Amino acid sequence: MKFQVAAGILATALFVGDVNAFSFVPQRSSIAVTPSKSISNNDRTRSSSLVMKDDNSKFSFANLFSGEGAAASGATPTRVRRSSATLEPHPSQRDHINPLNALYPPNKQAIEESAGTSTTPPLPFHPAVQSGVLSNGFSYVFLPNRSPPNRFEAHLQVFSGSSDELEPQQGIAHLTEHVAYMGSRKRERLFGTGSQTNAYTDFHHTVFYAACPTYSPNTGSFGSPQPMLPMALDALCDVMEARCDPSRIEKERQAVLSEMTMVNTIEYRVECQILSTLHRENRLAKRFPIGKESLIQKWDRDDVKTWHRTHYRPDNVLLYIVGDLDPQYVQQTIEDKFGHLTAEKQGSEIALPELKGDASDLADAVVGNTLKQRQSWHYPPVRHDFCVVEGVKDLLDDETKLVETGDLEVVEKKSEDESSIGSIYDIHLQKPYSLDDKVKFLKEAELSPGKVIRPHIFKHELLQNFSFHLFAKRPVEPIKDMESFRRSLARRVCLAALQIRLNVGGRSDDPAFTFVEFNQLDSAREGCAVCSLDMTSDPPRWREAVLKSISEIRKLGIHGVTPGEMERYASALLTDAEQLAAQGDMISHGDQLAYLMETVANGHTFMSPEQSYAVTEQALSTLTLEEVNRAAAELCSHITGLNDGELTSTGKVVAVACAPKSSDNDAAFVDDDMLCQAIREACAIEVEPVEDVIVPHTLVTPAELEEAMKANPPSWKSGQFSDGTPNTPADRITRPFTLRRLSNGIRVGINQNPAESQRGHLRLVAPGGRDAERRLGFKSGSLAVGARAMQEGGSFGSFSREQVELFAVDHLIMVEINCNEESLVMDFVFPTTNVGNSGYGENMKLGITGTESVLQIVREILVDFNWEEDALGRSKSSYRTAHESLGKSLEGKSTEMIMDAVTSGDDRFLSIDVDTVNAVTLEDAKNAVMSQLRPKDLEISVSGDFVVNEVLEQILQYLGTVPADANAEFEVKDATMEFDSVPKLAPGKHLDLELEDSDPRAVAYVAGAAPNQWGFLADGTSVAQRVSEADKRASDYDKQRRAHPLFGNAALSLISEIANRRLFSTVRERKQLTYDANFSLTGFERMKGGWFLVTVTASKEKAQKALDACKETLEALRKSNPISVDNLESAKRVVLNRHEGELRTSQYWATIMSGIQEESIPLKGPLSVTDFHAVIEAMTTTDLQLALDCMGLEESQLYTAIGKTVQPEGLVVDEIVKASPMAGMGRGGALMG
Repeated sequence: MKFQVAAGILATALFVGDVNAFSFVPQRSSIAVTPSKSISNNDRTRSSSLVMKDDNSKFSFANLFSGEGAAASGATPTRVRRSSATLEPHPSQRDHINPLNALYPPNKQAIEESAGTSTTPPLPFHPAVQSGVLSNGFSYVFLPNRSPPNRFEAHLQVFSGSSDELEPQQGIAHLTEHVAYMGSRKRERLFGTGSQTNAYTDFHHTVFYAACPTYSPNTGSFGSPQPMLPMALDALCDVMEARCDPSRIEKERQAVLSEMTMVNTIEYRVECQILSTLHRENRLAKRFPIGKESLIQKWDRDDVKTWHRTHYRPDNVLLYIVGDLDPQYVQQTIEDKFGHLTAEKQGSEIALPELKGDASDLADAVVGNTLKQRQSWHYPPVRHDFCVVEGVKDLLDDETKLVETGDLEVVEKKSEDESSIGSIYDIHLQKPYSLDDKVKFLKEAELSPGKVIRPHIFKHELLQNFSFHLFAKRPVEPIKDMESFRRSLARRVCLAALQIRLNVGGRSDDPAFTFVEFNQLDSAREGCAVCSLDMTSDPPRWREAVLKSISEIRKLGIHGVTPGEMERYASALLTDAEQLAAQGDMISHGDQLAYLMETVANGHTFMSPEQSYAVTEQALSTLTLEEVNRAAAELCSHITGLNDGELTSTGKVVAVACAPKSSDNDAAFVDDDMLCQAIREACAIEVEPVEDVIVPHTLVTPAELEEAMKANPPSWKSGQFSDGTPNTPADRITRPFTLRRLSNGIRVGINQNPAESQRGHLRLVAPGGRDAERRLGFKSGSLAVGARAMQEGGSFGSFSREQVELFAVDHLIMVEINCNEESLVMDFVFPTTNVGNSGYGENMKLGITGTESVLQIVREILVDFNWEEDALGRSKSSYRTAHESLGKSLEGKSTEMIMDAVTSGDDRFLSIDVDTVNAVTLEDAKNAVMSQLRPKDLEISVSGDFVVNEVLEQILQYLGTVPADANAEFEVKDATMEFDSVPKLAPGKHLDLELEDSDPRAVAYVAGAAPNQWGFLADGTSVAQRVSEADKRASDYDKQRRAHPLFGNAALSLISEIANRRLFSTVRERKQLTYDANFSLTGFERMKGGWFLVTVTASKEKAQKALDACKETLEALRKSNPISVDNLESAKRVVLNRHEGELRTSQYWATIMSGIQEESIPLKGPLSVTDFHAVIEAMTTTDLQLALDCMGLEESQLYTAIGKTVQPEGLVVDEIVKASPMAGMGRGGALMG
């Protein structure tokens, strides 16, 4: 039931990280002119790489819209000459296009004035967005937004990143980011206010941000509430005037070096290979954000200050503010805080005069011959080998003259002032340089006359799967009028159709690939749009997978989409636009800001959700099949063009394959000739057009439902709880949720959440999970493998899997089925409006609502699910791959080692090994899963933007009519239903692990006993009980507080927050041993007891010291440096703000309602939600200090481990494209610390 199959087309919003985390940010995303919602079950901070993409990623049509950049008015690339009585002009400042692009007031005015003269009308601008430029060149944009109320976000974007670095500066942009923000005293003033700050560096920019309440809390040193905007802008302005203290530089140097080690996973090394090959013709191939370790080790204050003063100029930044603020107040505050900055003053403080000339030469070349100046100041200073169809022009064609020098392409700069830097400047770094890594480029292959492909093979012993990546780079097209908007819609229809074909129709009984995605996304960080095929497969089947995936793309390019696909995905686009319009100003600040930044970067017109819906409806009502199929031909032209006689394109196609090392006669062996031959074969396969699949409009007909109502008349019963809350009535709506039970035993919780307009989330929980495998006598792994088989399947009754999955696609439903240690969980995300509609405007025929659709699916899972051998095969393949990959991951293998020790080898808590997976039969999986799906054991929690009474009536009809004895034949008789406790810990010990790897890395762990999420320990006692017994002087009020069912949960939440803060302060800041250390709790709800785990990455040389520092931090919390009032108040702000923010999501409501009526979680009831704020606020330092004593923190109780890599014997380093240890980014998501 893989309904989330086209997830790669969804652009996800960036997660706004913790106060202390600094990192590189990866991002190529599909860019919408209106912000979209992030719908996910795992915070969606997608740090996925191009290779090991999880095939559980979810599908939404929210951002199939692939936006594409506008050229703002150009400027003459000459040096800036400004009169100044005392200061010289800044040596690197040049006249350049304004970074506001379409929102630059003169540009905006010109676009709006073209409405009466243009053949295609311009798109309307968001009526509330405001932008401007101060007299010193400082640009800003502000968008009023009230979601959430009384908060705002401010992001300062500096348009210099790693691609702007000179040869001796590689990595200095990232180091300066750390120094500038972590060294800011004014940033520290934001601590304890409920604010979050962060920063990140990429190829093209460095970004600093603060997310704050509009007023400071009325607590602590703040006294009465103070406006927070001036404080936030003070912190960001402090970045522009960074002091670059030597002590701070040394601290951040160590943090950066540790970060280099932490992120140097095999996935990142794959990213390096891909990006180095894809961008071989420009600076990006040699300027990764992490830089060169040898240089980072040597820089001093003058080096950092020189970079900072060269690039942190008012004309080279853009400030974004989104939030619940008055526009006039915002504009005045910006002027007050940033108006004094000048480029001349910055230039006067450049500390290394010998670099002024080099930086000046680079500045000349940037404005003379790059997409940064020609199209968007947000882009890196690059050119590209575009692969485009006839008629699409490279914007640099009229600016560039290529001079061939052997195998090198050197750009000759056209300038009126050529003498200033000479006639040739190698801005695209095509010459060899002393710091370059050893490179052995594979030869470019001509598949047919004029059809050139650039191949690259990367092999490594840590790779588990074969992955294939086929790219074509294209210019970013600005979306600012109806014509370009229609083209973008046509592309979205094509991409959705192909993704569904690949993942629904393409998943045969024995599919060649385990993951496949085809997409075209704009990338401001790369300065182009990238059309990509990303695919993974079992290594021996790589050729079959390449043939299948390329054939499907050629089929779309040659034959286009079917009329049914056209109607299906056009309807989905309109539904998505309608949902966004309904959400209006309830879209979060973070989502609004992320899409505002992306649309501005690429020169698109930023519209309001209401405007976007109107133009989408207008465009789709006249969009033709011919237009869509023309877009399909263009999208696929780089692949169809590899075969003679088909629509062709000019330019290079890039092909990268990543595979495990193997011998020449191994079936998994691949080299560049074999890869090119497979591509050539794929392009020669004759392809036939697809036929439309008949998709049901409903899974349960009215007649079938009427019959079910007669056979099993449903009714409501009172909700019942174990936390002391009285039973809730069976006939009344209650707030904030309505809790009842159906007559067949199913528990139901329902919450109305208008914050996510027209969206809903349903969670079905069946208690049991892997713990039930043991208690009920099932074969080990059968529940987990069975749950995944159900995810992979999806056939109901007489409907095939393909019909059911397309039904879900038509109704925009995402489904995820998982089995954890203690429950089987099914999550459904759905629209609450009518979907599967046909036609437009007055001619629209409505389908059933998404809510009704998802309830039909839940019903069919319970009463009419078809178990299929091929789905079980895909499930087992997935588990085998996961387990084998674990053995090649330092973090994964080390974590498994320490968990094996902590649990005494209890398989409930460990990865399922290959032999166990192979032993599970279809009958094993079916019996285990269906035994959990007895109505009396189930709980349904649903939250969304709907009318509660209507949904209750639908639940009564669809789920209340499920027979009470459904699946009774699978029930295990006389089995204990009580959950086991976690294994009792033996005395602590230390473990060491070594993993063969060519690169040095290390990770360390500290683990010990802890309570479960509700405060129960493995021996059955509770945190509340132990705290009360220990505090002999407790007042009656304290005793009453501690008796609250939420007490233990609240104490553990605050302790976790404080422990993480302390680890950061000690291990990173004071001892400079790591980039980050993390404290986490297992968080079981039903099993008594659990564990805490501290994870810290460090260099091999510092791993033991980092481990000791973590132990020292935990010991200090208990004794020498106990929790302070300031620690507690700061943690309260973080926990409460996070809770308040998450309450705006239906997913969070579904999660916190799950278990409220479940007897196996005795302390979880309505009070856990209604009293959350009060219980957190009432917590004291004494509560937390005594709660700490409930954890196994004594030295003798601790389990510790260090995992290190060791070089394989006889290692021969391949001469491959080897960039710096990390690319600093992953396509499609952010890596926030």
